[in-house]
Amino acid sequence: MDQVDVILDQWRRERPGLDLAAVGTAGRLGRFAMLAGRAVDRVFREHGLQRGEFDVLAALRRSGPPYVLIPSVLAATLMMSRAGMTSRLDRLESAGLVERRLDPDDRRSFLVALTDTGRGVVDAAFTDHAANEARLLSPLTDPERATLDLLLRKLLHGVDTDADA
Repeated sequence: MDQVDVILDQWRRERPGLDLAAVGTAGRLGRFAMLAGRAVDRVFREHGLQRGEFDVLAALRRSGPPYVLIPSVLAATLMMSRAGMTSRLDRLESAGLVERRLDPDDRRSFLVALTDTGRGVVDAAFTDHAANEARLLSPLTDPERATLDLLLRKLLHGVDTDADA
């Protein structure tokens, strides 16, 4: 039994006629996301980053050389407002992890570039992040993880489709 089973047993006692199978699954997904999120945030803090700052650096890093994007592309990639992106970029620029420069092709816009320091920070953070996530999923065998990936992909496709409606 886990904590979700305890909660389900309490609900079964109070509301015996309800089908709670989905509640158990969703509860476990939510609990895992919460606990794993704490572990992920801890790794980022060890590198002096907040999760959102890591996300910006990672988006720049995985864009490939020269590791430069315009703010609107960064905001769209991270599904956030441009105002929120500006705040993150201010913090990252102050820390010397990114730099903003005028876009030579559009003088009304600017580019965000990953600095050498930023690249070192994001590479180190991502290395530790990947190891941490492997540790979090280590109770599963490789075939179990593959099955979980398949099922979550299917589940997310259904939720994404509902969100678009």
